[in-house]
Amino acid sequence: MILLETGLANDFNIIIYLLVFTTILFIFFRYKFIRFILFLFNPEFIHNITFSIIKIKSFIWGNWIWSLLFKTNNSKLEREVFGIKFRNPVGLAAGFDKDAKLFDELYNFGFGFIEVGTITPLPQEGNPKPRLFRLKDDSALINRMGFNNEGVEAVLARLRRKKSSVIIGGNIGKNKTSNNDQEALSDYKICFEKLFDYVDYFVVNVSSPNTPGLRDLQEKKPLTKLLNFLQDSNNKKTKRKPILLKIAPDLSNEQLDDIIEIVTSTAIDGVIATNTTISRNGLKTKENKVVEIGNGGLSGKPLSERSTEVIRYIHEKSKNAFPIIGVGGIHSAQDAIDKFNAGASLVQLYTGFIYEGPSLIKKINNAILNNENN
Repeated sequence: MILLETGLANDFNIIIYLLVFTTILFIFFRYKFIRFILFLFNPEFIHNITFSIIKIKSFIWGNWIWSLLFKTNNSKLEREVFGIKFRNPVGLAAGFDKDAKLFDELYNFGFGFIEVGTITPLPQEGNPKPRLFRLKDDSALINRMGFNNEGVEAVLARLRRKKSSVIIGGNIGKNKTSNNDQEALSDYKICFEKLFDYVDYFVVNVSSPNTPGLRDLQEKKPLTKLLNFLQDSNNKKTKRKPILLKIAPDLSNEQLDDIIEIVTSTAIDGVIATNTTISRNGLKTKENKVVEIGNGGLSGKPLSERSTEVIRYIHEKSKNAFPIIGVGGIHSAQDAIDKFNAGASLVQLYTGFIYEGPSLIKKINNAILNNENN
């Protein structure tokens, strides 16, 4: 395992080994056995290898096998939110398919929509490795990826080859070297204009804790300026696209009041609540390990309650003035139902998808159907 952790093993051999092994496990066992194997590897390394495995399996098996195992087809799951008709309300959050390499294949796991990114105008490597860590005792992750992505042109090339009818969200941000003034406005505008014809909605990401100074853009004045700037371009289009704002879970109620006011005054279409947290409160993982890991955004089960609180506060305080996509700590069907009950119109998975596997999507959709039938 030391060889695998250090990444010195031959990547191709590992892909073939895991392809055969996970295929057997998919057929005969539950996802927890696959997770056990995958979690023996460095998180970022196995994330990239898993992408290759899914690509190869989709080529060998065809997408029908994924659909058979994981999709729930029922018209009662359909939702129309900010003018878009979603096949079901369970999506994949940004950060998993940063560079739009796997959206067609992931769609066949049963997601109602896929959000790609965060995308910046220019390619950037992100922060130094290691930058992704598991907290197994908490069913959580800490990441300080730093908007690592191949840039908008690479993403655009892949979106042009889209084969499925999947709804795509484009999560956009600024390059690390761009300041928070005119350069930031320009970065968001570049991504907005280039992706406009190839995504169904946009998400303005100003809430990641891993790009220095980015969260300063959540302050009332610069955020209003940025959203008005994008809305001005949006409203000049023949048919505008929905623009959403992704917010941090670490905002105070007073800051959330500002967010409600900003969303209303700029007339953007909704909010995604929430991004990762910088809080480390209440973790089961030993403190010395958490300290050793260092900075980064925490996602997973520890975020669930706070994310739901933010959703409920915004929903109630705004009097349901705009749609909310709920994300953060969804590891069970009940976690998703809690967010719907708090006021979310749609939900997204990320860390829960990694820890619980693709069957979680089907479980959530089935729970929605059961609730509607009762």
